[in-house]
Amino acid sequence: MPRTGAVDRVQEVYATSYRRLVGQLTGVTGDPVEAEDAVMEAFARAVNSSRSFLAADNPEAWLRTVAVNVTRTRWRRSRFFRDVSHRLVAEKAYADLPEDRLVLLAALRRLPVAQREAIALHHLADLPVHEVAEAVGAPVGTVKARLARGRAALAVLLSDDQQPERSHR
Repeated sequence: MPRTGAVDRVQEVYATSYRRLVGQLTGVTGDPVEAEDAVMEAFARAVNSSRSFLAADNPEAWLRTVAVNVTRTRWRRSRFFRDVSHRLVAEKAYADLPEDRLVLLAALRRLPVAQREAIALHHLADLPVHEVAEAVGAPVGTVKARLARGRAALAVLLSDDQQPERSHR
């Protein structure tokens, strides 16, 4: 059973970090609903793992790492479902997002998971490379390579998305 102090600390961190974490994980997952679910799971685990959470130097980083790991586990377990569900979910579900954000999320979804994680955590969450490496459990050099490859792939994807369709005469 969690201690009252742990629940209070989780509530305090929730108030200051929830929206930022959801934004960061949206970049990782490409799906705001999936991001919210992973972040909520991370907060639930913080309550259940109060000793570990309270001992963390940076509670937001602890939660982000847990949320990224939750996402990775779900991806491994439901690869087929994810592939199908993105085709089933109407883009209208995110109609309240600006067009450029929708284009970016669509392009991020087309990247390999490791590149998407690195890009989202570094560029959307503004984490330094060494913190991204820590969050994803990879060496710094690997994260740098993923960032370089991911940026190059995004540049191609976004330039393709920005090209007007050519008329066939």
